[in-house]
Amino acid sequence: MRAAENGHEGVVKMLLEREDVNPNQADTKYGQTPLLRAAGNGNDGVVKILLEREDVDLNQTATNSGWTPFLWASEKGHEAVAKMLLEREDLNPNQADTKYGQTPLLRAAENGHEGVVKMLLERDDVNPNQADTESGWTPLSRASEKGHEAVAKMLLEREDLNLNQADTKYGLTPLSWAAKNGHKEVVKMLLEREDVNPNKTDTEYGAMLLLWAAKNGHEEVAEMLLQRKDINPNQADNKYGITPLSWAAKNGHKGVVKMLLEREDINPDQADTKYGRTPLSRAAEKGHSEVINILLKREEVNPNQPDTKYGQTPLSWAAKNGHKGVVKRLLERQDINPDQADTKYGQMPLSRAAENGHEGVVKMLLEREDVNPNQTDTEYGATPLSWAAKNGHEGVAKMLLQRVDVNPNQAESKYGRTPLSRASGKGDEGVVKILLQRGDVNPNQVDTESGWTPLLWAAENGHSGL
Repeated sequence: MRAAENGHEGVVKMLLEREDVNPNQADTKYGQTPLLRAAGNGNDGVVKILLEREDVDLNQTATNSGWTPFLWASEKGHEAVAKMLLEREDLNPNQADTKYGQTPLLRAAENGHEGVVKMLLERDDVNPNQADTESGWTPLSRASEKGHEAVAKMLLEREDLNLNQADTKYGLTPLSWAAKNGHKEVVKMLLEREDVNPNKTDTEYGAMLLLWAAKNGHEEVAEMLLQRKDINPNQADNKYGITPLSWAAKNGHKGVVKMLLEREDINPDQADTKYGRTPLSRAAEKGHSEVINILLKREEVNPNQPDTKYGQTPLSWAAKNGHKGVVKRLLERQDINPDQADTKYGQMPLSRAAENGHEGVVKMLLEREDVNPNQTDTEYGATPLSWAAKNGHEGVAKMLLQRVDVNPNQAESKYGRTPLSRASGKGDEGVVKILLQRGDVNPNQVDTESGWTPLLWAAENGHSGL
């Protein structure tokens, strides 16, 4: 076993001359024979010696995986070993492993072993469409996914190949895998076939080719697909109803976004069906300023369109996540509503920015005359100052308190707690100090839920410094 594994031909030869040596004896851990070890390591000299024996079983599988010597040789790309094994009439070239059901051709195709693939495809008894039993992947699917152009080309030369065969796990065709991973040459090769289906969607998301290319930012693949008349650039997936443009905008792929928007038949404001998010909303949430600039050049894009789940506008999403560049660009629009509250919680962009401590965004919003710094949300009735005080954002609290029109004593409608009560309960000394510097702050104002003063909240939570 060890001699075969390490390619010691002389030792193997001497051992085989003994009648008490079993050439098919497998190890007890993996159940691998000397031939399997030699084939897996590409020791063609040892393989040749073993194959000269009539009693060597070349189809004997490992007990832990069901791999044959030929499967190992194909997996590793050992052409000389593969050739010797294929010359044996008793070899089954389609024999798959027992764990995943993968054939030698599939393993060679996935790993890009052109020589082994060529040898196998020259045989009439090799099935080029045999899929594995775990996920339903075919050799062409694997080659396309990995971008092995030469292997894909050889497979496509077989007349009995089904190039539209999808896997059973995701429902993706070879063309889908190539488009998803940006393998432009494989995509080009497949699209040149008249029998290819470019609009077949996967079973998991119901997404088509263009959507995968757009989502992953593969510009050259997207360009090839958009040149086809049978591609619908607005076709959304079936799971979320997101279009290729929305995916590209969400992931910041400005090249793909630009390419799509150059089409006259593209809808730049198409919202998804699950959350009602537009491409602008997606890009604003993620802070993709360049994508925002491209989208806003289209007149039909509505910068105030809220989503259907939270009712947040693109400005609200950008403010919430602190994307100053996006906020600045949106505020430059004359048709923007900077004070539009969401429909679920009733928080306006200023409230969102204050809650999360985004000082730069808060500053920009406060410079607008049409922003109400005291506007409360509908869930708690909390002001932007309350949110800043509650979360310990000193910079935002200081900025708000510099405004004469900000009411530092405005209590929440749900619990009746003031900004000072919130800061005291959290033990935020910096915020408490800033609030107390305002001469009009009432330090004894009680909340409506417990009737506690800010001092009592601080004492209850052990904030001795306050």
